[in-house]
Amino acid sequence: MELTQGLKNLARKRPTINDVAAASGVSRGTVSRVLNGRTNVSLAAELAVRRAVAETGFVVNRAARSLKTSRTGSVVMVLSEPQERLFEDPNFSVLMRVATNQLAEHDMSLVLMIAGDDGGRDRVARYLRGGHADGALLISTHADDPLLEAIERSHVPSVACGAVLGQERVVPYAAADDRGGARQATTYLVEQGRKKIGMITGPVDTPGGSLRMEGFTSVLGRRVHKRMVVHGDYTQAGGEKAMRELLQQFPALDAVFVASDLMAAGALQALHAAGRSVPGDVAVAGFDDSAIATATNPRLTTIRQPLAEVAGEAVRLLLALLDEQAVESVVLPTELIVRDSA
Repeated sequence: MELTQGLKNLARKRPTINDVAAASGVSRGTVSRVLNGRTNVSLAAELAVRRAVAETGFVVNRAARSLKTSRTGSVVMVLSEPQERLFEDPNFSVLMRVATNQLAEHDMSLVLMIAGDDGGRDRVARYLRGGHADGALLISTHADDPLLEAIERSHVPSVACGAVLGQERVVPYAAADDRGGARQATTYLVEQGRKKIGMITGPVDTPGGSLRMEGFTSVLGRRVHKRMVVHGDYTQAGGEKAMRELLQQFPALDAVFVASDLMAAGALQALHAAGRSVPGDVAVAGFDDSAIATATNPRLTTIRQPLAEVAGEAVRLLLALLDEQAVESVVLPTELIVRDSA
C-alpha cells in the first residue's frame, strides 16, 4: 500500500504557478510579479507567495521563462583591461563580489568577460549579439573604446562603474567623486606644508586618470608644470617606473599624489631605491584605500572610494534599466584616510 502511494506521488506533476497561486490565495499575475522580483506587490502578498512556494516545492523553470520573457537571468561584467590586471588590482574583486551577491538576490548570475584586446572585444560583442546576457556592467572602460559601439548595436542595457569619458550622457554610471577625492588629497599635502608636489596619474582616457588629474591641478593652479605630472597605467610596476621618471624630471619634489594605491606601492619602492625617506623627504598620498594601503611600508595615506557602494548602485541602475525605468547616474563622495606616508 505504501509503495503504491509512493509511486503515485512520484507520478504527480511538478507544482505549477497555478498551484502556488491557489496555495497563497493570490492571483497568478501576483505570483509572477513576486517570482520576477517586481516591487509593485504588497508585503503580505509577497510573504504568502514565498510561503506557498516553499510548501508546494515549486521551482522556477528557467528555460521556459527565458523563452517566454526573452530574459537569460544573467548579466555580463566586461573588464576592459588585460587579464593580469584582474588578479593584480584588488578593486576588481570588490566590484565582482558585490555585483555577484546583489544580482543573486534577484536570482541572476554574473558572467565575467575580459575585453583587454581586439580578440576579447570581439568575443564580448558576439556574446551580446547572441542574446546571452540581459545586461552589461562595464568596468574600466576607456574613452573611444570600439566595444562601446558594439554594445550599442546589440541593444543590451549597460551601466558603467565609473563614467565613460565622452559617453556620460549615453551610458549611465555609478562612480566615486574622482575629482573631489583628488582635491582632498592634494589639499591635505598642501596643508602639511609641502611646496613641490608632483603627481602620477592613471591613463587619461579613463575617469580615474582624467578627473583625478583635474582635481590635482585645480588645487595647485598655476604652480603645476608639465614636468611635475607623469602618466601611469594603474599597475605597481607602472607606478615604480613613473616615480623614477618623476624624480628625474622634478628632483626637488617633496610630495606626490598617486592616482591609485597599487601605483603608490610602486612609487614607494622607487623612492626607497633612490634613498628618499617617506614621509620625511617625500610625502605620498594614494587613491582607493584598497587592502594594499595597509600592506605598504609606510602605510599609505589615501583617498577612500566607496567601491562596494559603487558596485551596488551600478547593479541597481542596471536592474532598473531592465525593468524599462528611467535612471540617473550616481556620484558618491570620497574620504581622506590619513596614515603614515603623508
